[in-house]
Amino acid sequence: MTSNRHLRAVAALMLGVSAFAMTASASEPTVAPEAPPFPGQGKITYVPRDSILEFKALPKYSEPDWVTEKFVATGKLPPVEQRLPKEPLVYKTGNMPDGIGVYGDTLRHVIGGRPEGWNYSAGQTQGWGGIDIAMSECLTRTAPLFQVKADDVEPLPNLARSWEWSQDGHKLTMHLVEGAKWSDGVNFTSDDVMFYWNDNVVDPNVTPLNGASPETFGEGTTLKAVDAYTVEWTFKDAFPRQHLFAMAYGTFCPGPAHILKTKHPKYNKDVTYDQYKNGFPAQYMNIPVMGAWVPVSYRPDDMIVLRRNPYYWKVDEAGHQLPYVNELHYKLSTWADRDVQAIAGSGDFSNLEQPENFVESLKRAAQESAPARLAFGARLIGYNLHMNFSANGWGEPDERAKAVRALNRNRDFRKAITMAVDRKKIGDSLVKGPFTSIYPGGISSGTSFYDRQSTVYYPFDLEGAKALLEKIGLKDTDGNGFVNFPAGTAGGDDVQIVLLSTSDYGTDRNLAEGVIGQMEQLGIKVTLNSLDGVKRDAARDAGRFDWTLLRHGSEISSVVQNTPQLAPTGPRTSWHHRAGPDGTMDLMPFETEMVATVNSFIASNDNAERQDLMKKYQKIATENVDTVGLTEYPGALIINKRFSNIPPGAPIYMFNWAEDTILRERVFVSADKQGDYELFKQQLPGKPGDPGPIN
Repeated sequence: MTSNRHLRAVAALMLGVSAFAMTASASEPTVAPEAPPFPGQGKITYVPRDSILEFKALPKYSEPDWVTEKFVATGKLPPVEQRLPKEPLVYKTGNMPDGIGVYGDTLRHVIGGRPEGWNYSAGQTQGWGGIDIAMSECLTRTAPLFQVKADDVEPLPNLARSWEWSQDGHKLTMHLVEGAKWSDGVNFTSDDVMFYWNDNVVDPNVTPLNGASPETFGEGTTLKAVDAYTVEWTFKDAFPRQHLFAMAYGTFCPGPAHILKTKHPKYNKDVTYDQYKNGFPAQYMNIPVMGAWVPVSYRPDDMIVLRRNPYYWKVDEAGHQLPYVNELHYKLSTWADRDVQAIAGSGDFSNLEQPENFVESLKRAAQESAPARLAFGARLIGYNLHMNFSANGWGEPDERAKAVRALNRNRDFRKAITMAVDRKKIGDSLVKGPFTSIYPGGISSGTSFYDRQSTVYYPFDLEGAKALLEKIGLKDTDGNGFVNFPAGTAGGDDVQIVLLSTSDYGTDRNLAEGVIGQMEQLGIKVTLNSLDGVKRDAARDAGRFDWTLLRHGSEISSVVQNTPQLAPTGPRTSWHHRAGPDGTMDLMPFETEMVATVNSFIASNDNAERQDLMKKYQKIATENVDTVGLTEYPGALIINKRFSNIPPGAPIYMFNWAEDTILRERVFVSADKQGDYELFKQQLPGKPGDPGPIN
């Protein structure tokens, strides 16, 4: 973690304003400015991919003594060795920063979301903040890859313990962990995988939580079960290793088929798809999971409690069944309060991602008495303004919205908008100092695929932007300060654009207000449609927006994960351009070029070629203003000092959020530092649907 000396050095820069040299005339595109240096960033220790974990049988296994005494000895549970797979996943000691851990204690989270229910497969949020990551396991895993060098990066095995390609590269055979069990003791098999695929991903009536669609895994891809522990993928392209990343969180994390099938219309003719999605509300306790912890208590607008999964299928090299930590708390508050409580010590963990909180957090963490450690990573958090490019009826636009979309599809209009954004001012409005940097759009400057020379930047030039608007016929014809549509288009009214944003985060609200103010200077009237995260996601995915403000997804920050989302490679992959009601796409020429580039990247196994393809993509995307980049900045991991096995330099978001990156199942608290925080001491999850845990 970052030393106090470094923290003080960063804190001393809070009142400073970083400067950028503009070498080109404002109206001409140029190379993106270099980001200002940022002292105190955590250093990553790189390791070989195969040094993290392996699957193997061990001579003996153990668990917390109280589990053996209260549950195994009394006949409530089989012995631990019977609850584990034949060959469990074993974390290697050499990759554990503090080595083999001890059992006990609680990891206390504070989150701003609220759970809809437990049907992740059908699109229900559990409230975010790491709850779903604690419960869900996926075919592969990517979060720990932040410590693996680019030339060794391929997803780690997880529920799929191994895989091999056919000679022609069109088939991929995956072998599942044999003997792994759900938290209620039912075997995990290919039936769970196929139910997730056939009845959730492929079923057009269902949308999994993180938006998995058939196109996520390649156009024309099929999946079948070979036997109980083997599945076979068939791909249109040869050796599309890229899709292994999509099999990780959050697009291929199967749910418990033996529970979910009971309320799916395909298997229960008496229910609807809406009843399937909402059949396991937040009050439904002990939903079976493959993750390390199970939800056992829910107090609305107060707290969610998860307890250790007695059937968890991972161990350390000494044979200790994981996790080490017995209980997880999720206090239901606000996202801003999460940072405050983590810094104060009443919470244990936070992804410091809202720059408005940076100054106070740094000051507190720099004090010797601070309960939490704090470390910044690379500038991997950023925001883009996405314009709705669909002219095919997606979202059922009215006359005004159709006219706005026609403007969105005009390159000169997009150039005018990006030139009217004063990114320096936007960044400084969030936090002054060396944190934020000018971000034109495209892939993140924090990823290894970023190339500054390939990034086209249109510098701030308000007068030049106004001239472009006039060039395309947008003039203020009624003298009210806002440009009008040409006569005969949308009644010649003011050009009015609705900006969709989330109300969950202060940063999103501040950025949205900044955009609205700067567009007013341009003469564009923008109104804000601020919705909570769930409603925002629904409106975005349904195409009910003119513009929308989005924080970087994994496709922007890692490139190799969810790569199809970098372009409209399928009817539902892009955030801002999807198929209309008839299933057709209406791609602009530059989008067609982006799609071809992304597909070539996905199909390529040559690292040098992939780097060149991303350079090409970056130039196309930024030159044509596929999105309007706003700002980028680093995040910081806040973790209470009593916790051990925190990997150095862990980013709060790259392949996944830090809740997954730090491998919470390996995190422990030494015996002399453990606190008295457990609410359900020496208790385990109950039966699915039963209230609370059992003791």
